[in-house]
Amino acid sequence: MKTILLIGSPNSGKTTLFNRLTGLRSRAVNYPGSTVDLHSGPWREFQLIDTPGVYSLSPRSPDEEITLKALEAKNPDTVIAVVDATQLSRQLAIVVSLKRLFAKKSVLGEASSQSVPRLLVAVTMLDLLRLEGQSLDLKKLSEELGLLVIEVGTDVEDLLYQAVSLEAISHNSSSGIPMTGSGAPQGNDLREAKRIKDIVVHQASPKFLPDGNSRKNPPGPRESTRRMDRFALHPVLGPILFFIIMAGLFTLIYWLAQPLMEFVDNGFSLASEGFSSWTSQFSVSPVVQLASQLISDGLLSGLGAVMVFVPQIFILFCGLIFLEDSGYLARAASIVDRPLKAVGLGGRSFVPLLSGFACAVPAMMAARTISSRRERMLTLLILPLMSCSARLPVYALLLGLLFGDRALAAGLGLAALSLGSVVVGVLAARVLGTIAEKHGLFGKETSFLILELPLYRRPKLNLVIKQALLRTKSYIKKTGPVILVLSVLIWIGTTFPHFNEQDQAVRLESSYAGVVGKVVSPIFEPMGGDWRTGLGLISAFAAREVFVSTLAVIFHATESEDGVDGSGETGLLRSLSEAKAPDGQPLFTVASTLGLMIFFMIALQCLATFAVAVREANSWKFAVAQLIIFNVAAYVLTVALVQGLRALGVA
Repeated sequence: MKTILLIGSPNSGKTTLFNRLTGLRSRAVNYPGSTVDLHSGPWREFQLIDTPGVYSLSPRSPDEEITLKALEAKNPDTVIAVVDATQLSRQLAIVVSLKRLFAKKSVLGEASSQSVPRLLVAVTMLDLLRLEGQSLDLKKLSEELGLLVIEVGTDVEDLLYQAVSLEAISHNSSSGIPMTGSGAPQGNDLREAKRIKDIVVHQASPKFLPDGNSRKNPPGPRESTRRMDRFALHPVLGPILFFIIMAGLFTLIYWLAQPLMEFVDNGFSLASEGFSSWTSQFSVSPVVQLASQLISDGLLSGLGAVMVFVPQIFILFCGLIFLEDSGYLARAASIVDRPLKAVGLGGRSFVPLLSGFACAVPAMMAARTISSRRERMLTLLILPLMSCSARLPVYALLLGLLFGDRALAAGLGLAALSLGSVVVGVLAARVLGTIAEKHGLFGKETSFLILELPLYRRPKLNLVIKQALLRTKSYIKKTGPVILVLSVLIWIGTTFPHFNEQDQAVRLESSYAGVVGKVVSPIFEPMGGDWRTGLGLISAFAAREVFVSTLAVIFHATESEDGVDGSGETGLLRSLSEAKAPDGQPLFTVASTLGLMIFFMIALQCLATFAVAVREANSWKFAVAQLIIFNVAAYVLTVALVQGLRALGVA
């Protein structure tokens, strides 16, 4: 199968073209770092490969190195350079560099062992260029480059297929571009690209009304973007706007999700009760009763306790994707560049840190875009502190204990937790970065932010919802099996060996889980918990959201008659609010609930994150130190907070 390589700058439309041709669903966003690995897919009889975006052929970060290595390792038959028509000068420089590189290979006879790829150009965003009142002469551009140039329009698939099927496409046609010298980007490449751009881009002819008067064109996308950026990039108004947007998003998560959460919770409660009633009609055999309890109190209870928060996760993804597609997040990266520099990071760290609010695993991979090793290692170090989607079910449960159905208060609380994770991460970067610099661990080089600010665009609602559904589906597929397995294990541990004991409290305390829990209970009692919360915290190291399902199984939340009581509380919330500590006092007090929030904010409880940290940092020592530092710090701070609040008389 012949191979076609797509190469272009970030935000050039490269990944969108890849998805269009292959029918796959790689994520295309408006900032660097969306592609950090090679994505491949079949297109007709070809294998199409999407590469990370590059600003030049001189790699300055690991993701750019991947693209340059792919040119050699993949031995492509054709390279398609994707160019944004609205950024022609800079992006044509990559085409000129590619042409120079391929010409050098031909001259030196490198084609003897490896064929020189054919090169053609695909131009995107021509519609936006026309809205700016400009036109691009594709025929003239093709003549100047000596390459076949194709517009990415409605018939792009047929045009590209015809182009890549031709054996006579030349990568060394005569043109005004000098073909001597190295293939690395040179200053004259950019000058040559600007020269070509000035020749092929023209001001469009003015439009006239029937009476002969010139039509007054409305502001184009570029002018509208400039006007909006006066506020979005303002040194004072910009950060305020960013905070308002993020706080509004987290408030909406609670407000919009509440009816859906009640619907899901009622559904699982009815399923649990219905299954128990159905099985009771057939047999009173102990085996059947145990199997029925396993499904209703174990599987349905554990899975339902986490699935009830899926609507919130879906809304979170919708909000983040909407901001991505609008072009705003690139502005946010430039806003936070200066404050991040003050703690040893930079604007390029913003992309992985923001990705960390979804999941730390792809966020760590996105850190490859950071050219400075020092900044990349510090970013990897603090990424587990970001409030990922796995923490959302836990935070939602604990905020529900504090605020009940007051969506605004809970939403502001979630925004405070998310902001708090960033503050803690920044402080950790400052402290740990100073220690690392003192001992010469990560080096001292710094990076500078080169970030293309895309035009503002109106996100397409159907695409936003589709991408959010895909991410939510991926979340469920990733966590569902873990939750089911651990729910079964927790149910077995809390039911046996005295499964015939009618008194639920006695059966629970004398169970295998109860015995283990009492052994580790002294560790968790200073945190305001007991052996039950201790088991939940231990199980959370498999996946943070398992904490919720573990509590649901231990407290048998679905044994209540209704999924939601008159106050709007779910069965699990009501069970936890009524839970008692060994001394008869409420188990989940303000102090202990806040303590759990602090613990989950700081502790590193995700084994997948630990494994990826080993790979991305290329060091077991780094990942182990990260695991120990964050978990010890989380425990110490939680104990200090709980004991301090109790000393102040806060229950």
